[in-house]
Amino acid sequence: MPQRMAYFQGSFMPLEDATIGILTHAFLYGTACFEGVRGNWNADDETLYLFRVKEHYQRLRRSCSILRIGLALSDDQLCDLTAELVAKAGFTEDVYIRPIAYKSEEVIGPRMHDVADDFLCFVMPFGAYLDDSGIRCMTSTWRRVDDLGIPARAKVNGLYINSALAKTEALENGFDEAIMLDDRGHISEGSGENIFIIRDGKLITPPPSDNILEGITRESVITLARDEFGIQTIERSIDRSEVYVADECFMTGTAAHLTAVIDVDRRPIGTGLPGEITKRLHERYHDALHGREEKYAKWLIPVKPQVAGKQGVKA
Repeated sequence: MPQRMAYFQGSFMPLEDATIGILTHAFLYGTACFEGVRGNWNADDETLYLFRVKEHYQRLRRSCSILRIGLALSDDQLCDLTAELVAKAGFTEDVYIRPIAYKSEEVIGPRMHDVADDFLCFVMPFGAYLDDSGIRCMTSTWRRVDDLGIPARAKVNGLYINSALAKTEALENGFDEAIMLDDRGHISEGSGENIFIIRDGKLITPPPSDNILEGITRESVITLARDEFGIQTIERSIDRSEVYVADECFMTGTAAHLTAVIDVDRRPIGTGLPGEITKRLHERYHDALHGREEKYAKWLIPVKPQVAGKQGVKA
């Protein structure tokens, strides 16, 4: 039977066996960085397609560099390890993979130096994160943490209390997702997504200097827009009110994929339904995710899930 699996302390094991002590530095102080990787199941060829795994590990390595966390395995070794983990788990449905590099020593005191490091990774089933038909967002009262507070270019575990506060506020106020502003009042990002608006046929998205995470899905959608549809993307600051008058709006992220935003602060965006450009990008992105676009095969690691008595291998 398929089961949630982990790579922990150098071995593959069931997820429930991968445990850390309550004095672990990363648990006490959030001294860790992570990635989220999607595996997308294609029932037609019975293959899980892992999306842009190497790029995720390249970003994890950059996060480790900022946080002074050691990561001994090479990017290729991490990709192979991840494919093996997913194959061993045996799932024939969409999955989520969470690699974490963390301060593993049991020691008191907030610091980044002279604390032992380790790496773990786990895989579990994971369906749709947001409503594929469109979501309603609110502008959060919680500001996106500034790069001078916690580095925005690092995917820091402890930083996500900022996202958790914004997400809970949005849900408790009857919305699906939050939009956070930066310290200057410009649109930054969602609780776990980058944001795009469309005006006059062009994509507009906040630049890295507005404290966004430099998203891998974000970059993928910019590439698809340019190469498939000839649509230009402009990176610039966006005021809160500009979202209200946008023709279309959508969010991107590993969990969210590409999700239309149809309402912000109880104001309909465009027609109040997913726009035509958003729908075209969404369709092409999902084709690429599931191995149906040969030109984007370079983005994918195909994995055959392990079944009883057989080894799962890269396709």
